[in-house]
Amino acid sequence: MSANTENTPLPVAAQVETEAAEWFQRRQFWAWSTEDQQKLDAWLAQSLAHSVAFWRLEAGFKGTDRLTALRLPRFGDVKTAPARSWSHLLFRAVAAAVLLGVLGTGAVFALRSADPAPIELVYATDIGGSKQIKLADGSSIELNTNTQVRVAISAAQRLITLERGEAYFQVAHDKARPFVVIAGNRRITDLGTKFVVRRGAEHLEIAVTQGRVRLEASDDARAFAPVELIEGEVVIANDKQILVKTKPEKKLAQDLSWRHGVLIFDHTTLGHAAREFNRYNAAKLIVEDPHVASLTIDGTFRSNNVEMFAHAAKDLLGLKIEPRGPDMVISR
Repeated sequence: MSANTENTPLPVAAQVETEAAEWFQRRQFWAWSTEDQQKLDAWLAQSLAHSVAFWRLEAGFKGTDRLTALRLPRFGDVKTAPARSWSHLLFRAVAAAVLLGVLGTGAVFALRSADPAPIELVYATDIGGSKQIKLADGSSIELNTNTQVRVAISAAQRLITLERGEAYFQVAHDKARPFVVIAGNRRITDLGTKFVVRRGAEHLEIAVTQGRVRLEASDDARAFAPVELIEGEVVIANDKQILVKTKPEKKLAQDLSWRHGVLIFDHTTLGHAAREFNRYNAAKLIVEDPHVASLTIDGTFRSNNVEMFAHAAKDLLGLKIEPRGPDMVISR
């Protein structure tokens, strides 16, 4: 199938179909901005072949609401995105659906039952970075420093794998498609709206800020009784035990202050504060003396301003700061 232009060579026509399918998928299934629309308009204006290919896709899709469409990510949202084969298939699938609509609705209905395998998208942040992901279903994911997730959404399920770091989830309710987060050997199923998951080297921490979540093993080898968490509850889990506790709303808000680029300390030990800063910065704070590490500090600090925090510790606690390469050592 080629665009409806008489003098378009076949290889060029195939490329036009591929590009048209990519544009159509992004507009139909993913967050669409004014800038995206301007780029599409510019592409359509380049040639009549572009316009014909895109309009045919649009007309074909609107003519059959029973078609299960294959989805592709927006440019720049995925490290390795399958492109031409999937988009070319979409173009041909839509055109085929138009023909099937003429032959009978029963044939079109058969297409609906085939739920294509979800395309997996990878999102990541560097040390000190952050990113907000808007999903097509209205849910959002905020990634903290040095975090990576894999997102796979199909007609049956919304599956997110937290490979490292910390992420805050605001979930749009969809009873037909569970929202599941996999973190190591744990499975978190959303039963409400908002929660945060932090995956450390030795433990997993989950805090629910609104609604409910269910925590369970993701494999039979490490089976344990499911735990249901409600708003205000926090679970800390490792290979040996699961600890559930309650946190006041103010403390939960402080723990999520990274969403605004700050760290809030309330009678926090210097050792813990230094570890938190080290998550966000390549230059590290080093507190070797256990007595110094046990001192407490209060305040709100920019997460990327290690030097300001070090000088605050020096002035407030009467400590010394010494450089060690790119790092800073805090001592008596």
